[in-house]
Amino acid sequence: MKFEYDVIVIGAGHAGCEAAAAAANLGSKTLLITMDMNKIAQMSCNPAVGGIAKGQIVREIDALGGQMGLITDRTAIQFRMLNRSKGPAMWSPRAQSDRARFIEQWRETIDAIPNLYVWQDTVNQLVIENGIVLGVRTAFSVAFYAPAVILTTGTFLNGLLHIGRTQLPGGRISEPASYGITEQLRSLGFEANRMKTGTPVRIDGRSVDFSLMEEQKGENDFHQFSFLDPSPRPLRRLSCWVLYTNEQVHDVLREGLPESPLYNGQITAIGPRYCPSIETKIVTFADKSKHQLFLEPEGENTCEYYLNGFSSSLPLSIQLDALRKIPALANVRIYRSGYAIEYDFFPPTQLLPTLETRRIKHLFFAGQINGTTGYEEAASQGLIAGINAHIRVHGGDPFVLRRDEAYIGVLIDDLVTKGVDEPYRMFTSRAEYRILLRQDDADMRLTEKAHVLGLADSYRYRLLKEKQTEIERIISFARNYSVKANSVNSSLEAMGTTPLRHGTKLVDLILRPQLDIEKVASLIPAFREQLDKIPNRKEEIIEATEILIKYEGYIAREKIIAEKINRLENIRIRDRFDYSAIQSLSTEAKQKLTKINPETIAQAGRIPGVSPNDINVLLVLLGR
Repeated sequence: MKFEYDVIVIGAGHAGCEAAAAAANLGSKTLLITMDMNKIAQMSCNPAVGGIAKGQIVREIDALGGQMGLITDRTAIQFRMLNRSKGPAMWSPRAQSDRARFIEQWRETIDAIPNLYVWQDTVNQLVIENGIVLGVRTAFSVAFYAPAVILTTGTFLNGLLHIGRTQLPGGRISEPASYGITEQLRSLGFEANRMKTGTPVRIDGRSVDFSLMEEQKGENDFHQFSFLDPSPRPLRRLSCWVLYTNEQVHDVLREGLPESPLYNGQITAIGPRYCPSIETKIVTFADKSKHQLFLEPEGENTCEYYLNGFSSSLPLSIQLDALRKIPALANVRIYRSGYAIEYDFFPPTQLLPTLETRRIKHLFFAGQINGTTGYEEAASQGLIAGINAHIRVHGGDPFVLRRDEAYIGVLIDDLVTKGVDEPYRMFTSRAEYRILLRQDDADMRLTEKAHVLGLADSYRYRLLKEKQTEIERIISFARNYSVKANSVNSSLEAMGTTPLRHGTKLVDLILRPQLDIEKVASLIPAFREQLDKIPNRKEEIIEATEILIKYEGYIAREKIIAEKINRLENIRIRDRFDYSAIQSLSTEAKQKLTKINPETIAQAGRIPGVSPNDINVLLVLLGR
């Protein structure tokens, strides 16, 4: 018997689930292979989705018809909009999820997709002939065949856990590592390296003194991740808690450093700079007397808490001694210790922008296998890989997002152009067009594209068009409606803003920093009537409208800059040059351009080591 599919996805983490759902929803007969069907989309680290820049990615996933935003909304036990004190380009949604419910919702989602099938097993070999992947073979000696395969192996490839001097093979605690794929791909010429990540202790909330911590409540306004209709909030809202380490904690940790795998030579892999272990913090920031920690609930009906900021691979006894020096945790009990994990990854410069590998056709990589860290980064790669795998099988133009279109475009371009020298995490600072890539407008940037693909259904598309129509109607009214000074001046003064000397357009009042749309509507009944006509998602549409009005100049300026750069994005150069033979290029440029073989002139310009002069040489050779 021959088992045949259109797309096979290996690994059911956040990348694998999005990849499989996307390919299947587009019409591909898809097989998702996982070691454990009970841990689909497991939140291996903290039970949270979103955050700075990551929240924007989740909204983009949703705008493209992906699942992460919807599932997070259904399982949220807290929601907050971060960075509200800054401009809207920096606003970032974040939610705490019920870890168990998150897995349940993903499983229900996968089971409801007609073209998507699940097989529990471990893949240990790819079927490859003449440089093209044809399928996989598993530990159960089963062969599955498909013209496209997506690897989303997370931390499982040759995974090795560290707790003090104890080492255990595994992809996660109590889960086996995966062997064979790295060795096979290396034999085919792929470069593979090692990375390291870690996770904190899990704490029994019954042993914690919450009165000695600062409560951090969530928000209960209209914000959510999905652009679809507001979801019912079925789960109880819970708080996070803020606490701090102290010098006594640091003393215990310093004494234990000789037992730390990070400092005794046991771990040599690359670790995350932006999410360091607690032992790294006390060494790197030796002058700090305390470090902030967050105690985060793992679910609605569990006593388990995640101690964000206390990632560690020190021996259990040292972790516990250090924790008990924190007053709120003086009597703490834990469910399990923190640990570190080393695993294989493949430098992502070996990929095309579609996430297909350069060496083996129809083979795609997504998630931590590409050197990234974070659920959101993984899920977005999975979505793009799933879309492009479907296109590879059924035909069509590759789906690639530009840097001015999405944080997902920034992420993938950074990976395939620059590579990684540490686990890659998305930040707003990585995007040069932040005012264009806001969380509020991800649907207006991407849902049209998803609808053309067939991933965003007609209902989602109708909601987008309704939103755009309402925004345009309100802006048009504000630009054309005249306000008389004597009708609003007393109210303006009461609101702390300068009275009018003469009549003005309503939009000019909205532009004032002391005012917003709702305040202006309270002064002008005709404007209030216009807002009350919004049929659905009123708060979301008002917020998006206000941002477009107040930041119009910044948005227009950034669009002009992006359009200039995009002219170079249209100049295709892949496979057009033998860079080693171009004498006018610097030696470093020859090496880097040959290795990356960039798709466009613009991508070539983003390669570290390729100078503006090198780009000019290429433009001259192209007759530009």
